[in-house]
Amino acid sequence: MSIANQNMKYLRKLRGWTQEEFAQKLRIKRSLLGAYEEERADPRIDVLEVVCNIFKLTLDDILRKDLSETKGSYLAKRRAMKLVGGRTDIPFVPVKAAAGYLAGYADPEFIDELNTFTLPMLTGGNYRAFEIIGDSMLPTPSGSVIVGEKVNDLENLKNNAACIVISRNEGIVYKRIQKNGRQKNKLTLVSDNPSYHPYTVNAEEVVEMWEAQMIISKASTQQSWDMGKLASVVNDLQEQVVSLKKKMN
Repeated sequence: MSIANQNMKYLRKLRGWTQEEFAQKLRIKRSLLGAYEEERADPRIDVLEVVCNIFKLTLDDILRKDLSETKGSYLAKRRAMKLVGGRTDIPFVPVKAAAGYLAGYADPEFIDELNTFTLPMLTGGNYRAFEIIGDSMLPTPSGSVIVGEKVNDLENLKNNAACIVISRNEGIVYKRIQKNGRQKNKLTLVSDNPSYHPYTVNAEEVVEMWEAQMIISKASTQQSWDMGKLASVVNDLQEQVVSLKKKMN
């Protein structure tokens, strides 16, 4: 059953999952998945059925076809499914897929394997959605999904725009962008939560940027500021603006 073993390994890497992540989805031990991928054991049918359900395949596909050789038709089928009705499908990058995204953001095969959704008010653009964790952008709550449009030219990006920034050193972060007037190769990333200080990154370290268009969050997680805290935030923001202006001038 070596074809099935090879296909399991290929599909895992295509999605950018670690063996531990894939094993959890299959509800088996990582060591058993390792044995399957190294062809030291044959995968059980019930495990293969779960794999087929995840990747929308048949048992015949995974048992008889080398998917790494027929990936063109496999991925073409996936793309066709996403384009039914002419909808704009938005790939979704959850927190668990962040590490895989950093390695596969430029790989069409990896992007094709991300789950997608559609929003009727967003059409005709290049969009991607990212799950964010943490309180640096409060009142946007942790766990929100930021839907961003691809920034192709930094010069056209408005100052203080909220963006998902993917960089080699920082990974995936959600911040406001302050462009440095004097140093074109520097960007200052600013949090909405004044408890977090702004910091600077080299523009050449940024591999992708997505300008926020919509924020999706659970109604039960929406947070708001009390008036006392809001006044404190305004004062802190004013101090940060003065400090940033001094640095940029």
